[in-house]
Amino acid sequence: MKLFRMLLRSIRDAFKSVFRNFSLSLASISCITITLIIVALSILASFNVENFTKEIEKDMTIVVFVDNGTSEKKIDELEEQIKKLSNVDSYVFKGKETVKAEMQEESDIFKAIMTEWNEENNPLKDTFQVKVKEIAKISETAKKIKSLDGVSVVRYGEGMVDQMVTAFQSIEKVAYGIVIALVVVTVFLIINTIKLTIFSRKREISIMRLVGASNFTIKTPFIIEGMVLGLIGSIIPVCLVLFGYLAFYQYFNGYLYSKLIQLIAPEPFIYMVSLMVIGIGILVGMIGSASAVRKYLKV
Repeated sequence: MKLFRMLLRSIRDAFKSVFRNFSLSLASISCITITLIIVALSILASFNVENFTKEIEKDMTIVVFVDNGTSEKKIDELEEQIKKLSNVDSYVFKGKETVKAEMQEESDIFKAIMTEWNEENNPLKDTFQVKVKEIAKISETAKKIKSLDGVSVVRYGEGMVDQMVTAFQSIEKVAYGIVIALVVVTVFLIINTIKLTIFSRKREISIMRLVGASNFTIKTPFIIEGMVLGLIGSIIPVCLVLFGYLAFYQYFNGYLYSKLIQLIAPEPFIYMVSLMVIGIGILVGMIGSASAVRKYLKV
């Protein structure tokens, strides 16, 4: 019960300190707000880039063209060899008549041209459409399939796809790095701001120590004050996430430039990111305050 009363008193003192030292608190909140806005934008970008990469990986297909005249027995053997490759996740076999029918459905021009084709004079090839487990090994897997007897041509959009995935992965790493760097910067900003606050209340703290106040009693209000500053500083970034991302998603109809680059659906994504931003604000506020008290007051 005593601990509970002490905690309530610390919360009360923390809120009083925020308003009593309003100019310092405002400066701290402004710094936190600006930094958390950039953090929030970086988190949104990094998650979407990760989503882009996963969508590309999910849709990535190796198209294997089988030599014309290959017997059914040989095709079955080829299927078994493809199935045994470690990076193959799934595959679908399509005979040339199936490929012809699909192409006719896609275009009236194809339909007109291919109408006269029958099973004997159809120049198309039987194909396997192969999905891989790891996109990074797709080139290696394609080479192994190409070396199999009975395979004519292997295509997977080589070059362009490799460069696109590499670019997305690099952007993702940079975005995560920016988030971490900004969190560290925010901690230092809060440490310096709380340091000024502590210095202005040095006499008050000295009196508290003279009357026998424990380290816990002195530290707790400052830590809670840091939490309050972090919480208030996260309000605008959270509003930006909740309303800004929703408007952005609706304006672009859920994708950027092409349906290949799909944005993450707002719900529940924006709520998850908002909680992350609030958590980062509160956490760095606590860490900053605790560090400032320990380092500069030596209590």
